[in-house]
Amino acid sequence: MAAAKKRAVMKKTVKKSTVKKTAVKKTAVKKKAVTKKALKKPSSTTKKALAKKATTKKAVAKKAVTKKAVTKKVTAKAAVKKKATTATKPVPVTKKNTTVTTAKSAKKPTPAKKPAVLTHTQGGFAPYIEKKGEEYMNEAQTAHFIKILGAWKTELMEEVDRTVHHMQDEAANFPDPNDRASQESEFALELRARDRERKLIKKIDQSVKNLKDEDYGYCNICGIEIGIRRLEVRPTASLCIDCKTLDEIREKQVRG
Repeated sequence: MAAAKKRAVMKKTVKKSTVKKTAVKKTAVKKKAVTKKALKKPSSTTKKALAKKATTKKAVAKKAVTKKAVTKKVTAKAAVKKKATTATKPVPVTKKNTTVTTAKSAKKPTPAKKPAVLTHTQGGFAPYIEKKGEEYMNEAQTAHFIKILGAWKTELMEEVDRTVHHMQDEAANFPDPNDRASQESEFALELRARDRERKLIKKIDQSVKNLKDEDYGYCNICGIEIGIRRLEVRPTASLCIDCKTLDEIREKQVRG
C-alpha cells in the first residue's frame, strides 16, 4: 500500500512539472510573436523621419523645376533683346573707292632725315657723313676733326679767362665769416674745374699733333680704328671701346 501511494504521489508531481513546462513554453512562444510584431511595425519616430525625407525630396524637385523655368525665361528675354538691337542698328554703308585722286589725297614725299647735331660742346658741328669706299682719316676727315678740336680749345680758353676775371672782380674781404667761407668754397670749385680743363687742353694739343703726324684715330693698345662716331663724341679718345672697357675694369679692381 505504501508503494502504491508513493507511485501516485510521483505521478502527480510529474504531471505538475509537465504542466509547468508547457505553460513556460507557451509564454515564450507568445513573447517571440510579440517581439516579431514589434519589429515589423515601425515606431512613430521612424515614421516621422521617413515623412520628413519625402517632403525634402519633393521640395528639391520643385526647386529644380523652378530654376529650369527661370533660366528658360531669361534666355528667351535675351534672345528677344538681341533681335531688337540688331533690327534697330543701322547697316553701315560702304563707300566705293573713287579712282579720281585729288591734290590733298596725294601722298607727300617724305623729307630726307638731316644728320643730328653733335651733343658735345665743340661748337655744335654736324656729324661727318661718310662716303662709300672712303679711306679712314683722309683729308676731309682730318679737317673735320681739326675744326672740332680748335673750337673746343677756344671755348675752354674763354672759360679760363672768364673765371680769372670773375675771381678778380668779386674778390672781397667780407666781414661775416660765413660769407667768406661760401666765397672761398665757390672759388675752390671753379679752380678745380679749371684744373681739369687745363689737363683737357693738353690732351687736345696732343690729339692735334697726332692729326698732323697721321696717328690720330687709332687705338694706342691694339692699333684698331677707333671710329668716327666715337671720335666725334670724344675727340681726345686714344683707346677703342673694347680696350677702354678693359681699362675701366682694371681701375675698378685696383680701387676695390
